[in-house]
Amino acid sequence: NGTIEFNEFLSMMSKKSEKHELEEITDAFKIFDKNGDGYINAAELRHVMTNLGEKLSDKEVEDMIREADMDGDGRINYQ
Repeated sequence: NGTIEFNEFLSMMSKKSEKHELEEITDAFKIFDKNGDGYINAAELRHVMTNLGEKLSDKEVEDMIREADMDGDGRINYQ
């Protein structure tokens, strides 16, 4: 009938917001993934964090990788 109910509007806007957030996360991941292999390793993480002004110890980088490493391969992958 040419009208949209409020619940339909909310559902549509929610999906649009999720897509936008996913694109932002993907873009951020690509910044860290310097060689474009689909993974972020310790060297790539350290490089980007240093460029952002964060001086991290090897242990801090390893801890960050370990926290985000879902499959235990020592790298962060986008999933």
